[in-house]
Amino acid sequence: MKQLILVITIIAAATVTGAQTPNPSVENLIRQLEGKQVLYLLSGNLTAMEKDWSPDYTVNNPFYKIVNARRGPVRSGQLTYSRFERRIENIRVQNRTAVVMGAETVVPDGRSPDAGKVINRRFTNVWMKKRGRWQMFARHASPICSN
Repeated sequence: MKQLILVITIIAAATVTGAQTPNPSVENLIRQLEGKQVLYLLSGNLTAMEKDWSPDYTVNNPFYKIVNARRGPVRSGQLTYSRFERRIENIRVQNRTAVVMGAETVVPDGRSPDAGKVINRRFTNVWMKKRGRWQMFARHASPICSN
């Protein structure tokens, strides 16, 4: 329940911030989609997550591997989280493409690598509007060095 409240708070704060951009309606939609992805991930609802993925959604993951998300560690159950906070710092919308950039704080759990550790990282997510709907097309996430 705490995670749900956190996600709703993040989405609400992001929506208020997004009202100052040149294309607020698209940016607000992307912020909502980003929030839903986090919520689905934390609840383990991968089927719902995939509904917003392009068939060729590619991830350059924090383990330095480029994978099709449908065959990656999240989808296979090898990577789960007890905490996942995304802080969107910038959204750029150009025609049918939206680029989302920011920071994440995550805590992997279960049999995930680094289970129980707090990990800070930078991310970039790319959304494309295809056939009338926005789909996640690409993602890059890199851990921030602690030194």
